[in-house]
Amino acid sequence: MPTIKIPTSLRQHTDGKRELELEGKTAGEALSALLALHPELNDHFYNENGELRKFVNIALGKSNIKDLHGLDTPLKDDDILRILASISGG
Repeated sequence: MPTIKIPTSLRQHTDGKRELELEGKTAGEALSALLALHPELNDHFYNENGELRKFVNIALGKSNIKDLHGLDTPLKDDDILRILASISGG
């Protein structure tokens, strides 16, 4: 099963888990599986129109899935997705 690595800033919503193995043939399916387990994360990932928020970055290897096939990016069982924490300042 693919693995999703959770950044420190979101672990409060995953019972402190750093990573989870989740079912999913695509990045979107794996993310949906994560949100089914931890629905409080939904607002962190999707806007009111159900679209992935612009500041949400998910890496597969060295590539952002936005530069691949987005949520339709295919996954293999040994793939690791990393949710990258966004940092903003002013």
